[in-house]
Amino acid sequence: MIPLRDDNPTRSTPVLTVMLIAVNALVFIYQLSLGQRQEQALDFQFGAIPAVIVGSRSLPEQLAAIPPIFSLFTSMFLHGGFMHIIGNMLYLWIFGNNIEDAMGRARFLVFYLACGVLAALAHILSNPASVIPTIGASGAISGVLGAYLLLYPRARVLTLVPLGFFMPLVYIPASIVLGFWFVLQLISGSLSSPQGGGIAWFAHVGGFVAGMVLVGLFKRRDVRFFNPPSYATGYVDRR
Repeated sequence: MIPLRDDNPTRSTPVLTVMLIAVNALVFIYQLSLGQRQEQALDFQFGAIPAVIVGSRSLPEQLAAIPPIFSLFTSMFLHGGFMHIIGNMLYLWIFGNNIEDAMGRARFLVFYLACGVLAALAHILSNPASVIPTIGASGAISGVLGAYLLLYPRARVLTLVPLGFFMPLVYIPASIVLGFWFVLQLISGSLSSPQGGGIAWFAHVGGFVAGMVLVGLFKRRDVRFFNPPSYATGYVDRR
């Protein structure tokens, strides 16, 4: 299932969500401007490498641009290709605006970064010996999805459902869309090889769980869990 948009308007303009998308896009444009070897070097310099972070391996001096712990943050803003960044930014745009609205901009930023760090740590715990750089905003965005599931499970999500040659567009409750997504991450992570590269499934799982745990600390007091979608409460979309 591919979500395209939700039917859950916000009460405020999602300035921070737009800024995060813009920063990710600008960094990706910079990545595209580099040659292949320079881009690979950038991934090692600023990506989160489990073995380097836990201290069992170290980077060559010419690649040690920052203390390894800082890569837990910088890795969130690097992406490995067009589909990687498009998919991540689509999910951030669909679901991030409502979570920003529920938390306020400052708290949403802290929440986003905290989920990204905890997601990276979950990946490191699942494969601490890996020397492959982990990059992407997926872990932080997974936290946004976990928060959305608890706050707006009844919101409707316009979803593209591939059924062979047919690809209907249907509105599906967010609880089904996000629940299906989370189960898919768990299954994929369980079946994947820890030695191989590819997708850091347990970063997605860790970020999602972190979002569910942390949302209660970061949401505004007037925002309840299991809210009806905003269109049912008379909120005005001012995006």
